[in-house]
Amino acid sequence: MLLVLAGLWGASFMFIKIGDRELHPITLVGFRMALGALTLVPIVLATVGASRALRELRVAARPLIVTGLFNSAIPILAITWAETRIDSGLTAIIQASAPLFTALLALRFSQDERVRGSRLVGLVVGFAGVALLVGGRPSGQLPAALAVVFSAVCYAAAGLYAGRRLRGISPLVTALGTLTAATLATLPIGLFQLPGHMTSWKVTASVLTLGIAGTGLAYILYYGLISGAGASRAILITYLVPTFAVVYGAVLLGEPVTAAAIGGLALVLAGVGLGTGAVRLGRPRRLASTET
Repeated sequence: MLLVLAGLWGASFMFIKIGDRELHPITLVGFRMALGALTLVPIVLATVGASRALRELRVAARPLIVTGLFNSAIPILAITWAETRIDSGLTAIIQASAPLFTALLALRFSQDERVRGSRLVGLVVGFAGVALLVGGRPSGQLPAALAVVFSAVCYAAAGLYAGRRLRGISPLVTALGTLTAATLATLPIGLFQLPGHMTSWKVTASVLTLGIAGTGLAYILYYGLISGAGASRAILITYLVPTFAVVYGAVLLGEPVTAAAIGGLALVLAGVGLGTGAVRLGRPRRLASTET
């Protein structure tokens, strides 16, 4: 499940790049959000039930709207716009810094969080990687790189907010509610930006894949992974997605793989591992033997 999900989300950056060729970014995002929400509707009805889903959507309407804007509509629009100017692989690498911003924001909004030792080293290393990737951009690409950094901040803030305000709400209902809110925020504007011609089959297929597989089915896989393997293993997706995205971009889109990108990827992923506590420096503690 982890590899399939990483493959889907890693490919999403490539499909965004293809969709940007003929569609305005907000149009692409609007259709993606709508297709993702429509994909989830029958799943939610079958697993959660209509009455419970409607009750939870009504009770948590405001936090679902806020989360939908800052976890879906705004960051995905920023990423989609950025990919009109920078490579898909680079976008995925910078976006992988989201857990670093989560750890940083937790210092202010989570009283029991104290970042020290290896976690502090991780934050420094990870942000050094982001600085390398963003600072090395030509002037024309700098706003796009900063837009991806902004999307990572949005993801981090939305994750902390949803964790506090959406407790007790079914994960699938949360996914449906946030995608519906994101659809309402983007699709009406996107419809006014439709091209004056039929899109090519590649762009059409990319939009369908982004919405159905990269959004709707990916949410189901992600929440299933958390449920079956735990959140500590699910975070491994952060390491795999940019790697998949770089490979897709290089092999299928002909994007260059530069030394700066590889170095930035290594720093960001090392920083995420240390900064989130998934990897620790020093000698591991010995566990008491339970053998008899």
